[in-house]
Amino acid sequence: MLQTSIQAIRALIVFTIITGVAYPLIVTGIAQFAFNEQANGSLLREGDKVIGSRMIGQSFSDPKYFWSRLSATSPMPYNGASSSGSNQGPTNPALKDAVAGRVKELREAGGDASKRVPVDLVTASGSGLDPHISPAAAEYQIPRVAKVRNLPEEKVRELVQKHTEDRQLGFLGEPRVNVLMLNLTLDTAR
Repeated sequence: MLQTSIQAIRALIVFTIITGVAYPLIVTGIAQFAFNEQANGSLLREGDKVIGSRMIGQSFSDPKYFWSRLSATSPMPYNGASSSGSNQGPTNPALKDAVAGRVKELREAGGDASKRVPVDLVTASGSGLDPHISPAAAEYQIPRVAKVRNLPEEKVRELVQKHTEDRQLGFLGEPRVNVLMLNLTLDTAR
């Protein structure tokens, strides 16, 4: 029995070193070498200041910007350390109230009341961190952004099209627009 216990302890130590130390170090090293930008958060910098990440959504509420999807992370929206959805189903009154409130907010900010509000502008993603909106969600916001920025709608539409990413590998996912990248480009548009 003592010998079996000693073998079990040795196996525990060996596998702890292999799976708990060596493997994570190797994977981290490969990630840093082969995918350095992504492994470090795909951060965008302005000088020494971090202004965002290509991979984590941010909150925009100023009418001159395109607005992101909602975030249900806690204790604050777009908290990268707490990825989660709201877990509210379609029959949940709280979800219905939140959607109605967001639709009202979008329309009061200058949205066309005759057009349907795209669903991704009134619901959160599963992670609460999605940096993208659908092209339809961007299209819905073009009149507001163009008016507030005093830009022609066609110019803003061109910027949206320029920032629309296609499906991955041509068939995975849906076309999408990275909100932060689009808003940064808008800040330099004339």
